[in-house]
Amino acid sequence: MKRYSTLIPLALAFLMACGDPSTSTDSSTPEMTEETESESSSRTTYTSVRLKTDMSLLNEEEKQVIPYLIRAAQFMDSVFWLQSYGDPETLLSGLSEADVDFARINYGPWDRLDDNAPFMEGVGSKALGAEFYPKDMTQEEFEAWDEPNKKSLYTLIRRADGGELVSVPYHIAYARQTDGAAAMLDSAASLTTDDALKNYLQLRAEALRSDDFMDSDRAWLDMKENHLDIIIGPIENYEDKLFGYKAAHEAYVLVKDMEWSARLDRYVQFLPDLQAGIPVDDVYKQDEPGRDAQLNAYDVIYYAGDCNAGSKTIAVNLPNDEELQVEKGTRRSQLKNAMKAKYDRILIPIADELITEEQRESISFEAFFGNTMFHEVAHGLGVKNTINGRGTVREALKAQHSALEEGKADILGLYMVTRLIEDGQWTEASLEEHYVTFLASIFRSVRFGASSAHGKANMLRFNYFQEKGAFTRDEKTGRYRVDMEKMAEAMNGLTAKILMLQGDGDLAGTETLMQEMGSIQETLAADLARLEEAGIPVDVVFEQGTQVLGL
Repeated sequence: MKRYSTLIPLALAFLMACGDPSTSTDSSTPEMTEETESESSSRTTYTSVRLKTDMSLLNEEEKQVIPYLIRAAQFMDSVFWLQSYGDPETLLSGLSEADVDFARINYGPWDRLDDNAPFMEGVGSKALGAEFYPKDMTQEEFEAWDEPNKKSLYTLIRRADGGELVSVPYHIAYARQTDGAAAMLDSAASLTTDDALKNYLQLRAEALRSDDFMDSDRAWLDMKENHLDIIIGPIENYEDKLFGYKAAHEAYVLVKDMEWSARLDRYVQFLPDLQAGIPVDDVYKQDEPGRDAQLNAYDVIYYAGDCNAGSKTIAVNLPNDEELQVEKGTRRSQLKNAMKAKYDRILIPIADELITEEQRESISFEAFFGNTMFHEVAHGLGVKNTINGRGTVREALKAQHSALEEGKADILGLYMVTRLIEDGQWTEASLEEHYVTFLASIFRSVRFGASSAHGKANMLRFNYFQEKGAFTRDEKTGRYRVDMEKMAEAMNGLTAKILMLQGDGDLAGTETLMQEMGSIQETLAADLARLEEAGIPVDVVFEQGTQVLGL
């Protein structure tokens, strides 16, 4: 067990009634006190980064809008505490300052970078279903329950007074927090003169009050010239490790990098050809990616909730709804400032330790950015529905879906980079830079542990590539070298394997693959221990908020 020693009247009225989330107990995270350096006493686990952007590029209206977006995000933080652990006050009161900080980073007493091992005495193991289901509910009871909304992304499962299971919509269960966030979005909408942003914010506010997110998702995809953005609501299902049915609340407040986004936009036109060329039988790639897909780059200026727990997201591919993806495509959002921080603080030191000297010069931020971007693009490729009537891939693979989907995105992203470089369309970095940086990135992400879908996906990829000889390890130096030819072969093989498991809705086969390939073996564990001994942090935490931005 590890131990880690100008305001609008509506907004004012609401905050007086419900409490400002930046000071209320049930929304406290390391970032809520904005001037606080938020990191664990274990300096090698997390390194602190200030989330900033070039404020000179923002106009006065935008500077007035941002605080309302941040306040809306803070309400999502409150909800995620309830979904992950419960009332944080019951946990945080009486703890040492170091343990309070670490509990806030993890939204509970379990270390997300150590396979959710408890770092406090007497708390027990974290429930696979977190706080989405009753602790005493069995899988068999849930499966036998005749309730049409039980698999909804936006319901909690609870017990009625008589003991029977009941389904409670999020907007009812979390009414105080979601109404608070909606009020902040309405206030932001009243300030902006960007009609598309105003429409989205108003629709998203209504969505938080109703759990009907489709119209706001469409409005978000239709919003293309906006400088400010916010991703907010119950979005990803990583926190539900029992079934993978329930979405957790989170928020990102974003400032769009207009120049970089314009550079990336041209790559959308290649998606249909890339889908057609995936090295797998046509039946597993019959969906056509939406031609309205978007590639954008942002500075992220606030994280809250699920995306802020443990390891931090550096790219986002949304929406998750498969039908909407096919209809309108997705927006792949690259969080450039957070990505650069991880590259400088973590990836470069890892490469110095674990990549052979002659290939170390092939590590580049351009390749890291490209691999990350095309990982997100790759979520929109492949197959969304099973080919044998088992429903969507998400439904068929249940709790195994997230890890396998992340594995698919990893490997298909590399395939896309390879094809675009071969066709002379991607010239930001060489193929060797992408492959070597890809390997170094595995070491970075594997350290997130088995409790993370991204961590499991990286373990799967590492072990498969090792088996196929995609890289070798020098026994004397303990450093790794990429075999370019075998890397390409392994990439194609794993692509086909994952897409077939998804298309077939093969839950048993996916479970077997994860059992065989989803764990860290002895040699890799020793190499990862060297990174810890060298003091290389595993991930970042953020100093963030209006004070950091100078607002």
